[in-house]
Amino acid sequence: MLRLNRKIGLLAFAAGVLLAITPAHAEDASATAAYKDIQATLGSVPDMFKTLPDVAVAGAWAEIKGVQLNPKTALDGKTKELMGLAVASQIPCQYCIYFHTEAAKLNGASDEEIKEAIAMAAIVRHWSTMLNGSQVDLATFKKQTDDVFAAVKAKSQ
Repeated sequence: MLRLNRKIGLLAFAAGVLLAITPAHAEDASATAAYKDIQATLGSVPDMFKTLPDVAVAGAWAEIKGVQLNPKTALDGKTKELMGLAVASQIPCQYCIYFHTEAAKLNGASDEEIKEAIAMAAIVRHWSTMLNGSQVDLATFKKQTDDVFAAVKAKSQ
């Protein structure tokens, strides 16, 4: 009986090892395909993709290609990159700031638009700090905001 239990345990272990190994080949294939597509799309594979484990490469590339690089989304490329720059400025991430500044320029953003995106990020951060730090009541804030927008809308008609 002890030998039978050992054999069953050994078989279960071997099956687990095989199951663990088999998906790795599929993941490597998807990473290889993603690297080929990155190369074809960007002309090279930046090291930032190589920081990811193979299992994450295809998903990360699909996300970037599906939203950021996709010209058929609701936002145009310049707007997306200016948003990226604003967020990067707040994180702050020097890599992201450089990338999104250059990408915004490539998408037609002027120096003035770049400055304005960064200024908007600073304004939002400032008021977020003030409102959160002061613990302003959210329901009251929403009511006052709705009232302001209703008044602005009424004036514009």
